[in-house]
Amino acid sequence: MATHTDILTLTQWFSPAFPVGAFAYSHGLEWAIDAGDVVDAQTTRAWVQSVLNSGAGRNDAILLAQAYLANSDEDLQEVEATCRALASSKERLMESRLQGDAFCATTSAIWANALTGLSYPVAVGRAAHLEGLPLDLTAQMYLQSFMSNLISAAMRLVPLGQVEGQTLIRELTPLCASVAAKATTESLEDLGSSAFMSDIAAMKHETQYSRIFRT
Repeated sequence: MATHTDILTLTQWFSPAFPVGAFAYSHGLEWAIDAGDVVDAQTTRAWVQSVLNSGAGRNDAILLAQAYLANSDEDLQEVEATCRALASSKERLMESRLQGDAFCATTSAIWANALTGLSYPVAVGRAAHLEGLPLDLTAQMYLQSFMSNLISAAMRLVPLGQVEGQTLIRELTPLCASVAAKATTESLEDLGSSAFMSDIAAMKHETQYSRIFRT
């Protein structure tokens, strides 16, 4: 069972104040908005729900869990190599790698866990293991943070009002919990994505004429 300290540690890790630079990435959503595929609260919800259920959200949760459960450095490196191989575009790889580098640097400095060279979900999973944090809660809060960042990007670009955005976060939070619960029982063989529009959006964003976000 999670302790108060566990919950507060995870809250710190996934706070917007934690220096991983999540605010700089839209995960391809910026292109989808520019292209007119995401235009209001309803289409934002559908887009984010698809990413969580069938795209990078689900895959990240599986990779996080496998990094948490890795029994050796060799197993951990297999998870990391798989994570990088799954990146559907240059920007997706950059997003995961740079956030992972920032997370590793900060947690290593504060919690002395000596993490380096890991993509973001892999780094989070391994750090949670080293700190003895519960896997299920870690995966849930990771996905809720990921989802909230996408909604935040939509709030700025669609634009959505603050109430609309926060309503979407509340409505999608149970999905984060259910996706995380299933992902923590799956293996690397269960990885896969059918969120093709999200992948295409990330590729298109690389050459988008004018943009605010890095991905």
